[in-house]
Amino acid sequence: MASLRKFPASRFWFACITMPDGKRAQRSTKETNRKLAQAKADQWEKLSKERTKARQAHKVIADIYRAAHKEELPDATTGSFLEGWLKRRKGEIAPASYSAYSNRINHFQAWLGDFAQRPLAEIETRHFVAYRDALAERLSPTSCNQGVKILRVVFEDARREGYIADNPAKDCKGLAKDKGSSNARRPFTVPEIQSVLAVADYEWRSMIYFGLYTGQRLGDLARLTWANVDLQAQEIHLRTAKTNRPVRIPICKPLLDHIESLPAGDDPKAPLHPRASALATVNGSTLSRQFSELLAAAGLTTKKTHQTTDEERKGRASRRNVSELSFHSLRHTATSMMKNAGASPAVVQDIIGHESAEISAHYTHIEGEAKRKALDAMPDIALPVSMPSAPLPRGDRPAMA
Repeated sequence: MASLRKFPASRFWFACITMPDGKRAQRSTKETNRKLAQAKADQWEKLSKERTKARQAHKVIADIYRAAHKEELPDATTGSFLEGWLKRRKGEIAPASYSAYSNRINHFQAWLGDFAQRPLAEIETRHFVAYRDALAERLSPTSCNQGVKILRVVFEDARREGYIADNPAKDCKGLAKDKGSSNARRPFTVPEIQSVLAVADYEWRSMIYFGLYTGQRLGDLARLTWANVDLQAQEIHLRTAKTNRPVRIPICKPLLDHIESLPAGDDPKAPLHPRASALATVNGSTLSRQFSELLAAAGLTTKKTHQTTDEERKGRASRRNVSELSFHSLRHTATSMMKNAGASPAVVQDIIGHESAEISAHYTHIEGEAKRKALDAMPDIALPVSMPSAPLPRGDRPAMA
């Protein structure tokens, strides 16, 4: 039976229980009633013992399989399960999501070292906590928490599929964000957008227009072709790379005027933004870097240098200087402008492409007229520099017929 104790400075009872690794631990029951606290402590002790038994059973099964077949039980080790998980999921999730999962899982496996060859049932919460803390030496709290979140998903699949009795990653808490951190994205103001447009070239000005008036991600916009634009219906339709979700967006007047000024050929597969399309195919991060340089040229951020010291990479101070603005901020801007104009959250989410309980393609249909009204309510950003009327140089435009 678990025991209880009370600290002088606390009004709650603390449970003293044996953890699955055999160590004793104290956890607050958040109960002031001793009887309720004891019941909760006993339940925790029971769950801990069940988890221990499940681990021991898994080890016995693995040993029997190894003796009979002279090889490891399939997916019995952490490393083999992680590798198998990636193979199984490759065709099930969007390429961008798969890349993020693959990078994090491979890094975690490398960090585990030889322990990755130990039985999957032996991995514990302490491993995830140590990994999270190792990430914190060089990444922001937000990035660390995202890494842990990915691992929680992977090991929840292991639990659901019966490889382990419980998900050891679920008890690994996220890091608190630095109070002085300014790395939360925020919307642009209209003058800020105008200042970026003033220093941008023709193609980047076009990308900014599309980003503001569609609210879509940089990579999805870079891959747009003329086949995605229906001028007769005045709609843009695409399938997002991150969520694989089909999106139809009415074209509001400022964007329509801009699209009609673009040089177009007879090939519907020709990209709207040729340079951006080529970079998105090779290395999408280059696009983000180029936009960061535009922000610096507009005086909205400090220009980043490519040479950083180890101390700068590891120090928390350098993470506090992460810009609040990026191309992704245009999504925030579009969302804010539409909501400020009175558009309902459901309509805004359908345009932007967020998945949520409030709006689902299976249960809710947002009429095109409602979306068009929301987009038409957005302000025209009244360019301080005119969009060039002359055709683009041949290297900057789609092939003409």
